[in-house]
This record gives sequence, C-alpha cells and structure tokens, in this order.
Amino acid sequence: MGSEDKGLGFFKEIGLASNNIGSYINGQWKANGSSTTSLSPSNNQAIAQVTEPTLQDYEEGLNACNEAAKIWMTVPAPKRGEIVRQIGEALRAKLEPLGKLVSLEMGKILPEGIGEVQEIIDMCDYAVGLSRQLNGQIIPSERPDHMMLETWNPLGIVGVITAFNFPCAVLGWNACIALVCGNCVVWKGAPTTPLITIAVTKLVAEVLEKNNLPGAIFTSFCGGAEIGQAIAKDTRIPLVSFTGSTKVGLTVQKIVNERFGKCLLELSGNNAIIVMDDADIKLAVRSILFAAVGTAGQRCTTCRRLFVHESIYKDVLDQLVEVYKQVKIGDPLEKGTLVGPLHTRSSVENFKNGISAIKSQAWKILTGGSIVDSEGNFVQPTIVEISPDAPVVKEELFGPVLYVMKFQTLEEAIILNNSVPQGLSSSIFTRRPEAIFKWIGPRGSDCGIVNVNIPTNGAEIGGAFGGEKATGGGREAGSDSWKQYMRRSTCTINYGSELPLAQGINFG
Repeated sequence: MGSEDKGLGFFKEIGLASNNIGSYINGQWKANGSSTTSLSPSNNQAIAQVTEPTLQDYEEGLNACNEAAKIWMTVPAPKRGEIVRQIGEALRAKLEPLGKLVSLEMGKILPEGIGEVQEIIDMCDYAVGLSRQLNGQIIPSERPDHMMLETWNPLGIVGVITAFNFPCAVLGWNACIALVCGNCVVWKGAPTTPLITIAVTKLVAEVLEKNNLPGAIFTSFCGGAEIGQAIAKDTRIPLVSFTGSTKVGLTVQKIVNERFGKCLLELSGNNAIIVMDDADIKLAVRSILFAAVGTAGQRCTTCRRLFVHESIYKDVLDQLVEVYKQVKIGDPLEKGTLVGPLHTRSSVENFKNGISAIKSQAWKILTGGSIVDSEGNFVQPTIVEISPDAPVVKEELFGPVLYVMKFQTLEEAIILNNSVPQGLSSSIFTRRPEAIFKWIGPRGSDCGIVNVNIPTNGAEIGGAFGGEKATGGGREAGSDSWKQYMRRSTCTINYGSELPLAQGINFG
C-alpha cells in the first residue's frame, strides 16, 4: 500500500516516500546499511521504510562536515542568522504536515505535535535576534596602556543526539543556536522516529542549497546506538548534546570527558507539584492533569509526584479523579483526544511492570492502572496513593502514572520534592508571597526549573531549560545558553612600549 492508501497524502508534501534514505551526507541522501521500519504507535502498523547508514557513511559525513565548518565559521554571525531565519520560514510553511508526522510517528496528540514544530520555529526567531548579540566584554586592565576583552568563537561542530519523545524540538533548541554561533551540526535522531529526522533535514537542506552553502553544514543520521557511540567518541565534535536516560547519559558523558570534549546532558526527571492549603484548587487540578497525562506521561517534565496539604487532600483528589475519568484516550490525530499511545510495545511492558511493582507494595490505585485492549500502545492514566518512602517513587516510570502523597508543612514538602535523585522541574501552588520566595530561594526547590502556579511542563524557549543532579546539569534554549556552543578567549592587548606585569610583579 502507498502512503495515499493509508491516508498519508501529506507525505509527499514533506518529501517522504514509502522507502527513504536515512542519512544526509555532504549534501546528498545516501545510506548503505540495513532497512528499518517506522511504526505508528497507534496501531503498530508500518508507516514507511528507512535505510540506515553504516559507520563508513558516518565517517564520510563527518569528514565533509569538518571541512564545511571551516567555511561556516567565517560567515558573519548576522548572515548565519539570516540562514536560520529562512529555516524557520521553511518550517512555518510545513507546520501542519510536520505536526501530523510527529503525532503519527511519535504518538503525541496533534496539538502537541504542531506545538513541537512551532517550538523549532520559535527557536529560529530567537536565534536570529541572538545572531546580532553574541557579545563579549571589555574588562578594565590594572596595567597602563593595556586593554582586556573577551572574544567568543565557534567550537566547530556540535553533535546533537535526540530522544523519541521530542523528536524535533530538542534539535531546534540546540541547532538553531549552534548554527548562529558558527557551528556545523551533526544530528542523530531517535531510531524509532526516523521519518521526522528525514523530513526536518530535507527542509534545512533545501535552505542551504538555495543559498549556495555546503550541505555538510547540517549532517543528519537515522540509526541506533553505534552512530551515537561514534558521535560520543569523535574528537572532531567538541560538544555533544545528549537527551535520554540517566544511564545512557552517564556513558556518553564518560566517553566525551575522556577525550576532553564538552557534554550537554538533558536526562531523567522525577518532577513534583506541591499544592498548599491556600492554593486555587481548580487551577491546580487543571495544571496537574496536563502535567501528568500530557504526551501520555512521556515528557521529561511530566509530573510524577503530587504532594497535597492534608487539609485539602480529599478535595483535590476527588476533583482530580473526576477529571481523569473524563480524559479521552485514542488516536492522536483525532480531534478531542487528550491522551495518545505510549511510543512502543516495550513502553507498554514497562508500564505493566511498574503497575505490578506498585501492587506488590500494596499501594492504592485510585484510577487507571490497566492497559487498553487495542492494536496500539494505549494505557490508562493512573493515580496511586503511596508513601514517599516507597522505592518506586524514587524511579522514573516513563508513562502516565501519578503518585499522590500528603504533607503538613512547606518545609516538609520541600524536603520531599528534593528527596529524589533527579532535579529537573518542580511547581508549587500557593498565593502566599513568603511561600513563593522560600520555594524559589536557596532553601527551596533544588531543580533547574522552579515554577509557581503553573504545571511542571510547558517551558518557554526564552529561559534556559535543564536540571540538576541526575538530570545532568545541562541547559538548552534561551538565556545565556549560547555560551555553551562557543569558546571564550580572554584577550590582553598591550598598545604601549613598556611591559608592566600583573599583580605589580617586577621581573628586574
């Protein structure tokens, strides 16, 4: 059956076919590896075939990318910004079909799929402005007739390894900034979302070709762990941005550190929402629902732990269970669906094992906890009453499972929030200024994202995104994250005829 027979007429619009080449090397689509099948998590049926690259293909691509870096880094930053602006326009023109592809191949609902592509477009807009603001500093010198200043120069090549749950947005966080900073980009998309990797790369490639620039400025590979390992080991890639599990992230970090490269890690989250006794309960319940079941619980910022003040505990739980019962589970491309499928069959097995572990520890499942009988990977969003000391609470079950616990004081809630190995996102619902400022202060949340009266997920691109502890410490997107993609030089210029030394040293 062709793509039109499956209702996938938009395939041609974004440059896809029944059989696709899974790597873009030196301005050409070529791959000499084995063939893999992209599956729809809604029904586990084949969408299309993709030929994956070999390590020889990788080597050819990196050699070309390394040569292209010598050209790209000499292009003035505002001119690089113009190229990124055109990439944003190309994405904007294909926003809806790309969003449909994200929903079809990853499984998130269509508004989220379109929102993910919009996030790259927003990053392009952000990076265009940034291209005229890559400023250094002039530093007062203690020596007469001397000037000190900072300069920022490109690293050369940035490697970006992305995960299935945000198969293109995380590329945008990294690539848009890396490109305006003067770096070439090598992208390895998730092995289970190769069509998204190919479709986005095709748009970038068209912009580079139209501007008579080397295609190797943006090199991309579909493929598995062997390509990721090659990127981690490659001394031609000074910075590797990795998004995925803490276990794999630790391995990547070790490999990159051993060659004195730099690592930008976005790893696991075990995020909490705290609901204080003075909270707006309706606002909190709506936020908890989105944070816990959005993307079927497969966001790194998904709310997995809910701490509710004992005085409002029953009221919050009653309302929350009621809205959970109204959630529509189904085809992510259908209007009205709030929860799509888990991404793979193995994700369903992990969910099943997690529920078994919860039941073995005799905790109470208030709603959900079952697999939906269908051809797809659908499970029921689940709420569990549990103790904060339960072993399962410390782990990240990557699905729509929410653990609910009581607390008595703000201090207790903060300790509970900080008690897990991960440190990505956190939220509190309160109207009291003293609680807000304690929460965001040095004795408050230990996470990289600290929210008040909003969910744990749905971060804006203007702020730096990332977390602490087992989340890896990386920061992507806004603020001053651009500095990670450049090397800083402190320059001292003597424009006089004497040689005074720093710290008043007299060398005779």
